[in-house]
Amino acid sequence: MKEKSKNTVLVVDDDLAHRTMLKTLLASWGYDVSLADDGAAAVEEVRQRPFDLVLMDVRMVKVSGLEALEEIKGFNPAIPIVIMTAYASVETAVEALKKGAYDYLTKPFDFDELRIVMEHAMEHSRLREENRLLRESLGRHFDRQNLIGGSRAIVNLLETVAQVAPSEATVLITGESGTGKEMIAGAIHFNSPRKDGPFVKINCAAITETLLESELFGHEKGAFTGADRRKEGKFRQADGGTLFLDEVSEMPLAMQVKLLRILQEREVTRVGGSDVIKVDVRVLAATSGDLIAEIQAGRFREDLYYRLNVVTLHVPPLRERREDIPLLAQHFLEVFSTKNRKAVKGFTPQAMDRLLRHDWPGNIRELMNTIERAIVLARSEYLDETLVLPAFREPGGNYGPNGGDVQEAGSLEEVERATILRTLEQAGGNKSEAARRLRITRRTLHQKLKKYGMM
Repeated sequence: MKEKSKNTVLVVDDDLAHRTMLKTLLASWGYDVSLADDGAAAVEEVRQRPFDLVLMDVRMVKVSGLEALEEIKGFNPAIPIVIMTAYASVETAVEALKKGAYDYLTKPFDFDELRIVMEHAMEHSRLREENRLLRESLGRHFDRQNLIGGSRAIVNLLETVAQVAPSEATVLITGESGTGKEMIAGAIHFNSPRKDGPFVKINCAAITETLLESELFGHEKGAFTGADRRKEGKFRQADGGTLFLDEVSEMPLAMQVKLLRILQEREVTRVGGSDVIKVDVRVLAATSGDLIAEIQAGRFREDLYYRLNVVTLHVPPLRERREDIPLLAQHFLEVFSTKNRKAVKGFTPQAMDRLLRHDWPGNIRELMNTIERAIVLARSEYLDETLVLPAFREPGGNYGPNGGDVQEAGSLEEVERATILRTLEQAGGNKSEAARRLRITRRTLHQKLKKYGMM
């Protein structure tokens, strides 16, 4: 097995003792360390070989750290540079950051802080590189021509995406679960001027209220139990790019206030910290809920709604664009046939008829899972009607979404009701656990329990 290569660091300092000490320390942490005693030598080193990070002093005799920083960034803007200074001042820090430094440290610095800053700098650089590679490998995937569908509803949506993408407007994407809201957000980002920046995603419904603040804004070391090091939040990670807030309607009210302030001020403060950090982030939000109803119920702030709702894009459910079902089904058939090494060519007329008649409450996600399951179980070159919708009533047997028998299940609603009841029983009546197993939010479960008269 090939050994993982070490991260390479260039230490630049005209103080021989300090330079040697740093080399010993960083080598003990597993870094491959090179040395330079002046800014000019640092620039030459960077031109000769790639580095994962440059750790550079500000004050040097021949060429200062700030001068070298500017020249290195002009040559390779992707290299993260951390500045060291014994003459800390707001002016020095601001100038270094303006010239492209990732962060700065004041001598004598704490070694734990040095290690954390270096790790964060290289992680930030790695995320940017991953996003670049993702754009190269999935560029066609995010091209608006490859967001599959020819219905008037989807064509109108994609035309609006093309108009909205080049702007800096905050966008609210609405639509039922599984309609492809995240893909629309990706299409906006990768067709925008921010496409070279990170595309960072967070599901507001999947994280507890206590952790959500830390995930979004970051935290300082010791801010709470378990916070053993400083952490950068999603807003900082998305700096220069786009942050996608999925299921924003599930965000607690206390967090909504903080999000509103950030959208207004464009600055964040880590949990447990006092430093105000400016961020350059475009926000895209999505929800499968009814925000107007949430506002009326007092669960969502009206001022935040108007701040997010600069432009609204509604992703139509699959039942409102049935003419796209054959295109999507064929696309998924090709993808999953290749993935599962099956020679499946298409659908029987009866199978396609069933796909077209079904209402698809789970939308594209449900269709995709249905096609993949059918391909895995297929024994011939064409998928027939017994394979494409096994989750619903079939001659000779009734099947629930989890494969269990549902006696006399005459409709999808009856299947859903039975599944919810069974899951609640298995979860011992714990609604949060039942919602997790059903892969829906607790609020959605609450609405379904009311709908079926179960509470």
